[in-house]
Amino acid sequence: MSFVLIIVVIVVALSLLFDFLNGFHDAANTITSVVVTRTLSPGIAVLIAGASNFIGFFTFGVAVASTIGKGVIHADMVTLPILVGALLGAIIWNILTWLLGLPTSSSHALIGGLVGSGIAAAGGNIVIIPGLLRIVSFIILAPLLGGIAAALITILVMWIFHRVKPRTADPVFRVMLVGSSILSSIGHGTNDAQKSMGVIALALFAGGLTRSFQLQNWIVISCYTAISLGTMFGGWRIVKTMGTKITKIGPMEGFSSGIAAAAVMMGTAHMGIPVSTTHVIAGTLMGVGSVESAAQVKWVTARKIMWSWLLTIPLTAGFSAGCYSVIRIFLPH
Repeated sequence: MSFVLIIVVIVVALSLLFDFLNGFHDAANTITSVVVTRTLSPGIAVLIAGASNFIGFFTFGVAVASTIGKGVIHADMVTLPILVGALLGAIIWNILTWLLGLPTSSSHALIGGLVGSGIAAAGGNIVIIPGLLRIVSFIILAPLLGGIAAALITILVMWIFHRVKPRTADPVFRVMLVGSSILSSIGHGTNDAQKSMGVIALALFAGGLTRSFQLQNWIVISCYTAISLGTMFGGWRIVKTMGTKITKIGPMEGFSSGIAAAAVMMGTAHMGIPVSTTHVIAGTLMGVGSVESAAQVKWVTARKIMWSWLLTIPLTAGFSAGCYSVIRIFLPH
């Protein structure tokens, strides 16, 4: 086995590890409501979420993977050490934020990793500025869209059920909550699993194993499998933050949040915009809480989460630049 092929295998392994951690880290996004409201047990919830991640493979395209592979840094300037540095920085960030219980974006961690490692290797010219700005703009737009959609859905649901007794409405909302959680998980898998696909396809191209950026079937299936397994293991520290430290969640609130999040994630995936499921769902929870009473939203926690969103790309870029600076000593350029 040649040295280049060994490095490609390492990149593929790191990509799948990142995908697993992505699912592990972000499991809280799609199962928080059904777990906190005790609609489903945690075990059943993560199994359903993990299986739902796979549905995106059959129903949506791979536009997000193409954006990651060709829309953040120039593919013809990418080397294998750049990808190793990017993945190591993103993995470090995911582990640190999981230990802190912070619901940050694995997606933006990977993007920050590519940017930081790329700049450390080749300078600022490697970055595709319009593509990066488009992604960064959705750090604000994604939770805003989620919050507005969730608020509108909450108002509509409250109007429809305003004469129904809570005792009668609760079982109905619990059934609908499971459905919205499944839709959110489909959106999560559709958007998040594709990021690692783009990196693996880049690695094959940079290693000379393909003549162009190609998303082969084994790449798609292995990435969906990794993120689904990660989701099934679940990240319970983050479930606590999402489920209890943003706003009070009942079956109705969980349903409204889930439907709004699914709509935003599926819409952006169709357009090839790699948004953060964490940002979207946190935004929907704030939107739901604001409709019932702005005082219900724990804005101190919300501010901490927002700061972590803004810092994810620059801090991960720094981690990845540092990782690249170390590994370049051992790997050929």
